Amino acid sequence: MRNDERTRIIYSRTPESAAMLANVKRAMAITAAINRLTFSDADEVRALFSELIGKKVDESFLLIPPFFTAGGDEIRVGRNVFVNQNCTFYDLGGLDIGDDVMIGPNVSIVTAGHPVEPLGRRAVTIGRPVVIERNVWIAAGATVIGGVTVGENSVVAAGSVVTRDVAANTLVGGNPARVIRSIGD
Repeated sequence: MRNDERTRIIYSRTPESAAMLANVKRAMAITAAINRLTFSDADEVRALFSELIGKKVDESFLLIPPFFTAGGDEIRVGRNVFVNQNCTFYDLGGLDIGDDVMIGPNVSIVTAGHPVEPLGRRAVTIGRPVVIERNVWIAAGATVIGGVTVGENSVVAAGSVVTRDVAANTLVGGNPARVIRSIGD
């Protein structure tokens, strides 16, 4: 994991880790309310999601519950964003989702992690941002790891694990995800 200005490091047993835990509890309460709703409750889902992220989402935003997050306050979504069922967004490092993005069922976007070394693993949480640019489709069951930008108009194939940046207008797939081909306009 690269350590750059976008990396957020939170040490356990600090005021910052206590605030992170309080935010997780807040997010769990809001997502529990979202997850009691159905497809027909789109307006209420939008209202609760807006509360979760701390900013009103556009009327074109559609999320089908259930949905899970470990914070929510670091998620930013554009217009005409669709999030299908059973998605998980761990947003500690920041998650920016551009306009016209489609996210399939069972997608995980995970911006938080821990050191590989055993001694530091439980003592530190590391957050790195994910940016999903305009008009991206992330297909069913894909996982996107912190520190990644998925470029405009790209497609992440079902079941892929994205561990590095995806260039614009590209189809990627596999574990780890690799370029399959370019996508025409």
